[in-house]
Amino acid sequence: MSPGPASRPRLVVVGVDLNGVEVARLALGHGDDPTRLLATHGWRVRRVMDVMSHPAEGHLLAMTFVVETVGAVTPHPAVPLDPEGPRRRDADLVVGKGEAPQRHQRVSAHAVVTSSRGVLMTQFSDRTNAPGQWGPPGGGLEPHEGPDRAVLREVWEESGQVIQLRELALVQSLHWIGRAPSGRLEDFHAVRLLYRASCHAPTAPVVHDVGGTTASAAWVPPTELDRLDVVASWRSPLSSVVMATDEADGPDHHHDQTDADDRARPQP
Repeated sequence: MSPGPASRPRLVVVGVDLNGVEVARLALGHGDDPTRLLATHGWRVRRVMDVMSHPAEGHLLAMTFVVETVGAVTPHPAVPLDPEGPRRRDADLVVGKGEAPQRHQRVSAHAVVTSSRGVLMTQFSDRTNAPGQWGPPGGGLEPHEGPDRAVLREVWEESGQVIQLRELALVQSLHWIGRAPSGRLEDFHAVRLLYRASCHAPTAPVVHDVGGTTASAAWVPPTELDRLDVVASWRSPLSSVVMATDEADGPDHHHDQTDADDRARPQP
C-alpha cells in the first residue's frame, strides 16, 4: 500500500556553491525536476552532492547539488534533463469521459551494487507494469524512512545481499500521465535516488519478499548489461553510473567490493 499524503516526505532542493555555501533552498513540488527548478532561479547544476533525511522536521528530504550561475558550465550528467518535457502520456493511454488523473508522488531509493560477481540486478514481477524486465534493486521509502535505510532494506528484501553504501550517484525526476497496475489513472511523479554501493561478500541472490514486485535477482557481468532487457527509464542512468564507477575504481573495482516512464512501479 502506498503511504498517505501525511506520511510522504516533503522534498527540498538545496544548492551550494563551490565553497560549500548554501545559495538556494527550494521546495520541490509535484512534477518538478530539481535541475529545472534550480535553473529557473539562476543556478546550473554541476553535480549531485547528497540527500539527507530530517525526521525532526516532519520527514523532510533535502537533496543537495553543487551549482554555479547559469551559463558558467554544462549541466552534470548525474542529473539528466528530460528532453520531452516535464510531463508526458503513456502512448496507448485511453481516458474515459470525465475521468481525471489522480496525483501521486513516489520517492524511491535504488543502488548500483557491484561485487566480484558483477552488477546486482533485479527482475520485475507481474505485479508491476514491466514484468520480466530488469533494473537496479530498490524501492519506495516507507513512512519516515531515510533513503539510505530504505535502499539497504530493499536490497536485502529483493536479493538477500548485505551491501555498503557509497555516494549518491544521481537524482532522477520522471513525470507522466498513465495507469497504475491497478488501472487507476494517475498524474504520476517519480523521484528516484540512485546510490553507488559495493558488496564485499556476494552470495547467490535470494528474493526474500516473495509475492512482491521482484521476481528474481542476479549478478550480471558489466559486459552483459547491454544484453539484458532493462526497463527503458533505467538504461541510460544505469549505464552512466556503471561506467563512472569502473573509471573511478580502476580495473580491480569488482574484486574490491520510452521511454523514460517508470513502468516498474508497484501497485499503489
